[in-house]
This record gives sequence, structure tokens and C-alpha cells, in this order.
Amino acid sequence: MGMTNFSDLSNTMADAVEAVSTSIVSVRAGRPISGTVIGDGLILTVAHVLHGDEVTVVTPDGRELSATVAGRDSSSDLALLRVDGLNLPALSVSDSVRVGELLLAVGRPQHGVQATLGLMERQMTASPAEVDAPESGPHSRGWLPSGAAPFRGVSGGALVDARGGLVGVLNAGVSRGELLAVPVGRAMNVADLLGRTGRVPRGYLGIATQPVMFPQAEGTESENEARSGGPRGGRGREGWGGGRGRGGWQREGGERGPWGGQQGGKVGLTIVSVESGSPAAQAGLLVGDVLLSLDGQAVRRPPELLWRVRERAGQSVSARILRGGQEQDVTLVVGER
Repeated sequence: MGMTNFSDLSNTMADAVEAVSTSIVSVRAGRPISGTVIGDGLILTVAHVLHGDEVTVVTPDGRELSATVAGRDSSSDLALLRVDGLNLPALSVSDSVRVGELLLAVGRPQHGVQATLGLMERQMTASPAEVDAPESGPHSRGWLPSGAAPFRGVSGGALVDARGGLVGVLNAGVSRGELLAVPVGRAMNVADLLGRTGRVPRGYLGIATQPVMFPQAEGTESENEARSGGPRGGRGREGWGGGRGRGGWQREGGERGPWGGQQGGKVGLTIVSVESGSPAAQAGLLVGDVLLSLDGQAVRRPPELLWRVRERAGQSVSARILRGGQEQDVTLVVGER
């Protein structure tokens, strides 16, 4: 029975690779890489090896076609190619993938289609800003670990689930020895912008921030408010956190941040400078304000804030700030650089 189940699993994976491979091309650039078909005549691949605006793609049936680079995005390291007469099926987007689910990394080096087995190690998020990861390293910049071993030419290929649904676009050049992927939601957003405008505008607010924590004092909530002059503490000796000023910050679960921190503290970002004429200045944000959340989601680290607005140029966002011991909501329109 066990052998039968293993055989069924093996056949299912092989069938998935066979189906997906019809939507994976080889791209002849600075070095051989792969490309993933995402639409009619549209291919996503990695940008860092594309040194010109025209490249050649080789289809599964051996056709060599000229492709034009419609646009590049340095942040996601994605490039969108347009190919006349491609006539290959686009991969469908995975509608659901669970942590622990087996994945397949499929590429097409020069010698033909190749695949390795991966694993969904953690829940995929809609936005790179929502990834709760360390402040440095590729995982904090919106990359998804594939759990698969990299191989030559896999970059630009597809990370898919067992049903053949696209989970991400692969890149072996981001983290040495590790095969990562741009999550499909982000990849498709980038492709849409590149297809329409040839570029991905970078959103910004025009503020510099640093983490601050408001320690939770002992006693009841009403006693804390009475001591501090308001909910969660009023302005203290240095202007934040009920007399505790700038202190350590912490992540959820009590983890101590690099500045220390206490169990149960509330974390925000203190605004330490506001760029003149910036979206933040136009919205009335001031040095000393503490940014608590953006669109209802807490912000705990400056890199997280940057990612939350990076791909939202021109959109309105709602920020909750702490000013003079009082929380208030401010609407900002994300600027474009």
C-alpha cells in the first residue's frame, strides 16, 4: 500500500512537471536562464543577466524567437519580455498553497527541462512588507524560500504546486546556495506595471524613523492611564512612552530587539525627520510623531515601513499616529520617485 501511494505521488509530480514545462522557455542572455510564460506573448524572467533590450528565447518545441525587454524592475529582479508568435499557454496562478505542501521548481536550461522538489516552508504573504523577518537578508525584502536545490539555468523558471499552479518566479542569484522566488502576487503586479509603463514606480513618504517601545506599566489599565495622563502613556521625559522616552523595541512574542525591550511593550516608529514638500509633510506629519500603524497594520521596523509603501505610489494610505499622548488618524498619498 505504501509503495502504491509513493508511486502515485511520483506520477503526480511527473505529470505536473510535464504540464508546466510547456510554459517554460529557455532565454539566451548573458548566460542561459529560464523564462515563465504568464500571458499571451509575455514572459517573466530575471533581470540581472539581461544586458540588452533584445534577447532570444527557445521554446519547448525548439523554435528560436526574438524577444523585446518591455521593462525591468531592480527590486524584484524581474524583467518582462514580449515575444511575437510565442503561442504557448500561460501558467495559471495558484489559488491556494499551504505550509508543508510539496512544490516543484521547474526550469529550462539549454539541455532541456529540469525540476527539483521543494517545500512551502512558511505562509506566503500578499506584500513583502508583511513578511515578519529579520531586518537584513533577502527574506526581509519579499522573497519566498522555495525549499528546493538550485541548478544552473533555473533562474526565471517557475515555482509551482502539485496542481501546476504558479507560486513564484525563481531566482538562484539572490542568496548564495539558496533558491528563492518572487511570490506570484508580487510578480504579477510587477509584470502588470512593466507591461503598462515599462517601469515600477517607487513609493515613498519622505520620513526617517526609528523604533520606539512603550513599556506596559504594572497595574490596571485605568491606573496606568491615570499615572501617564492617557491611554498607553502620555508624553514622557523625552516625549514618548509615559516618561520612559525612547526605549527598546520588541517583536511579538516578547523577543527583545537590538535596543533591549520589556515584555508587553507596544512598538511604533518615531519620526526623526520629515522631508520638505514630501507626502508626509503635505499630510502634516511632524518630527516627534510616532507612527503606530499603516492601513490598520502595525509597523515595527523602518525597513518594514519602506516596503509597505514601496509599491504603492499614488495610492492613499491611512496612518495612525501618536501625538502629544493622543492617537489620531492621518491620510497620506504615497509619493513617487
